[in-house]
Amino acid sequence: MTISPDVPYRIAVAGFLGLFALLMLWPTVLSNNNTFPVAIILIVTVSPLMLPMRGFLARRRTSCVWLAYVSLFYFIHGCLETFAGNDGKLYAVMETLLSLMIFFGVLFYLRLSRNLH
Repeated sequence: MTISPDVPYRIAVAGFLGLFALLMLWPTVLSNNNTFPVAIILIVTVSPLMLPMRGFLARRRTSCVWLAYVSLFYFIHGCLETFAGNDGKLYAVMETLLSLMIFFGVLFYLRLSRNLH
């Protein structure tokens, strides 16, 4: 039984869209932290995720690799917020899990689709 490359790619897309939604909602709707302007928080947190988005959705291999690298920063941030943050631990755990979905989904997609390209 062979696994189609579409399965891990769809897992990565689900993780990407979930992480994007979480990063948009966390500082605006889900949190009441007013220490920084919301626009700056959104620019800093969402813009690295947007850089490889076009190529990732077009299934370009180099963009998929860069998205996997970028997702590791969100993994680190989620782990730090989980253990060091006072509130929002659930959101930090979700960020960690979604970034792992992206990383492993892209990793297995690239592994399974390397013979197809």
